[in-house]
Amino acid sequence: MLLTATDAGHIALEFLLADWNILEDYRDWFTILNSRLVGESWYIVELGVSGFPDRWYIQVYDTGECDPNYTFKSPMNGSDGFVDLNSVPEIIAEVLVSERKSR
Repeated sequence: MLLTATDAGHIALEFLLADWNILEDYRDWFTILNSRLVGESWYIVELGVSGFPDRWYIQVYDTGECDPNYTFKSPMNGSDGFVDLNSVPEIIAEVLVSERKSR
């Protein structure tokens, strides 16, 4: 496989930022927590927002493509709204609330 775990992490992060139309200015709020090879042809990349328990799990194939049907997990309930999100930029808070509500 030509794709490394680091490459897969960066590809997944770019995918998530593009999927949510998050500007480059907010990239540093996101963290690549883990990138592990599964089988011979794809990685599972775990992304999060620094300081928050929310996680995205994105499959990155050896072709550099991401599965658009990623998984989002959070111990927080979407009905809590923005209660714990007053320290993050508005766009990131909106993304987290939206993801929390959709699960």
